Amino acid sequence: MGATSGAVWGRAEQQDFRGRVRGTLLGAAIGDALGAPVDSLDLDAIRTAHGPEGLTDLAPGQGRRGTVSHHTQLTLFTVDGLIRAQVRRDTGAWHPPTDLHRAYLRWAATQRDWGPDERRAEDGWLAREEWLYARRGPTRALLLGLGNDVMGTLERPKNPGETGPEAVARSAPFGLLVGWEPQLVVQLALECAAQTHGHPVAVLSAGAYAVIVHALARGESLDGAVQSTLALLAARPGHEPVTTALQRALGAVRQGLPTPARVAELVGEGTADGLLSAAVYCALVGEDVRHGLCLAVNQPGPSAAAGTLTGGLLGALHGETALPPAWLPDLEGRPTILELADDFALEMTQGPALHSPAGSAPGWLTRYPRA
Repeated sequence: MGATSGAVWGRAEQQDFRGRVRGTLLGAAIGDALGAPVDSLDLDAIRTAHGPEGLTDLAPGQGRRGTVSHHTQLTLFTVDGLIRAQVRRDTGAWHPPTDLHRAYLRWAATQRDWGPDERRAEDGWLAREEWLYARRGPTRALLLGLGNDVMGTLERPKNPGETGPEAVARSAPFGLLVGWEPQLVVQLALECAAQTHGHPVAVLSAGAYAVIVHALARGESLDGAVQSTLALLAARPGHEPVTTALQRALGAVRQGLPTPARVAELVGEGTADGLLSAAVYCALVGEDVRHGLCLAVNQPGPSAAAGTLTGGLLGALHGETALPPAWLPDLEGRPTILELADDFALEMTQGPALHSPAGSAPGWLTRYPRA
């Protein structure tokens, strides 16, 4: 029996949404690829290697230009998990954090295995992409958090002292759930962050980033998105470091022309709230996407995370056509990113035409198994 058919969104709305999904995922990946070769180098070292203006173009990393880090890998598995959650809903099982945890465990397997295992039919198509099996600097917190099948929760988080930005850097896709209410987007991002980064600063920064992307994907301005996020976070216990970081980003905009020193000051010790603050600032003051990304990565902190977060914001705000065209051909995994972005947009706008409890498109369930 076939799946139900019929559009649930207007054509113009679907096209705009797809452009923002593509923009978010490609923008985050481009920012990651830009920042990864200079990750945690000080500004003097960056300028020595790349000239007095610092890094202004994609540089070789992992053997060639445009290679991404674990931030992009995990962002893609976040998207995969969200699609799988929607598909599994037909079975009556509805607990997205569990589906995201399974997706993150599939990523963790790529960091241990030599390559895809065709015998695992439940993996779906993304886990069979060979390029994702490259190990790109995964942090200890990620490997420990996903080192067994036990899922961290807000009540019992994994790595409760971990304040790093990795959970934030994979959280943009939660914001692309534009049909969800902001409070639910925040909650899902928090629950999934706790699976690897349990400190309140890391957890709440992930929720804040996701809901900022959510507002941008719904067509709000970046300033308006941050203001609404501040109001939403105010009810959360322990929100002060994250809301203070966002307020610092807004205040820095009024302090004159942007400089690497100002970005470095916002980044601080490289914790999740500092990277969130710097990304918001760079997205606000950037003359265009390229300028905003270069501003984000030319600082002595975690440049790959800063680029990822800034790129996700700018991509959600402006869509894929605003991204630097000369950087796209070199971007590692671009065909996979586009394919996954389009699948996500298709699922969110046309899900009932693809699957239902009564019947489903076989090709869709092959790509995104219910198992």
